[in-house]
Amino acid sequence: MSNNWLDEIKWDENGLVPAIAQETGTGKILMMAWMNREALALTVREGRAIYWSRSRNKLWRKGEESGHVQQVKDIRLDCDNDVILLEVEQLGGIACHTGRHNCFYKQLKDGQWVAVEPVIRNPDDIYSK
Repeated sequence: MSNNWLDEIKWDENGLVPAIAQETGTGKILMMAWMNREALALTVREGRAIYWSRSRNKLWRKGEESGHVQQVKDIRLDCDNDVILLEVEQLGGIACHTGRHNCFYKQLKDGQWVAVEPVIRNPDDIYSK
């Protein structure tokens, strides 16, 4: 398979594109991360979500430390060619490094951000390796 499809993506000035992970079946948004060309090409090749970690400045295979791998079921590109949508099966049911099901657990209530999703597993237990 040629990688011409990668050329159709509008990468930002850092060579990145935002990628949204959506849970297959429920449609729930799990998280947002960044991808570069290599991350997206590897995601397609390996069938699992691979992102670009801006903080670590390296490829990040989702679940490499936690075991909470995202198996990719479908990949979409938005109408402006600048956002990727991954439909994923979230292994272990935890997408967030805080031990929650998804990263969007804070809700604006009366001018304050309130955690409204429970911690499924203590992050200290997840990342103690």
